[in-house]
Amino acid sequence: MQTKPFRIGTRGSPLALAQAAETRARLMAAHDLPEEMFEIVVLSTTGDRITDRALSEIGGKGMFTLELEEKLSSGDLDFAVHSSKDMPTKLPEDLYISAYLPREDIRDAVIGRTAPSLKALPDGATVGTASLRRQALVRRLRPDIQVAIFRGSVGTRLRKLNEGHVDATLLAYAGLKRLAREEVATELLDPVDFPPAPAQGAICLESRIGDTAIDDLLKAVNDCPTYDAVSCERAFLAALDGSCRTPIGGYAICDGDHLKFSGLILTPDGSTEHAVDISGRRADAETLGRQAGETVRAAAGPGFFEGWV
Repeated sequence: MQTKPFRIGTRGSPLALAQAAETRARLMAAHDLPEEMFEIVVLSTTGDRITDRALSEIGGKGMFTLELEEKLSSGDLDFAVHSSKDMPTKLPEDLYISAYLPREDIRDAVIGRTAPSLKALPDGATVGTASLRRQALVRRLRPDIQVAIFRGSVGTRLRKLNEGHVDATLLAYAGLKRLAREEVATELLDPVDFPPAPAQGAICLESRIGDTAIDDLLKAVNDCPTYDAVSCERAFLAALDGSCRTPIGGYAICDGDHLKFSGLILTPDGSTEHAVDISGRRADAETLGRQAGETVRAAAGPGFFEGWV
């Protein structure tokens, strides 16, 4: 039996800390362990330190995971807690996603200052977001809207909104709920019309391959429907070489042993899109996601992707 605390790696934002605390609470309950058996280790990542540019300009999603993964590989951490949508599709060869907590709401939320919904914003309004997916989907809905790069923690973005920098911003509703700030949302967007980022709303736990003690610890909190749905979504991303440079939306829903996936790729201006729907056995989740990615890649053709970079 382990006597020293398990070391949980996390970023230092309020949302990341809330996710680490939720993970600790679930593990304490699952294993009947006291809080002192879990040490939350906070690390600053490149993505946290550089907030004046889009992620696509500084290296993509890995900028939120690199430092944590280095400490994990070296043995300084036992496992790391991440927002699943921040995870690159290709992980270090010695690491893997070993568990997913039960998924939160997958929808995007609009926080409007001058109007409550995207459709109600005045002509030429400005929406703040750093997500290429959200930019493309907003432009598809409202070509007249201006988009401003908007990064930082949830609190930072809400403060900038209140100061009048933009007319509205978009955030993952899951994050607002985890911070108990869901009351700021003025509109929740239907995922059919405004598909979320693959893996949005899911917390994942990353650990070392072959560390059986940590595997046994984490499997007790793994949510199988979330694991299968997000595995499908990440396979879709991987088939498209998806990163923060690509406007991609998609989500999977598990129903018993069945899984249904809907995906979408867009040009950055939102003017052209290719959608896919696929369903099958949950046991084939990754295969279904990969097939969906290959389908839209073939439909779009090579020229479509050249405009993403």
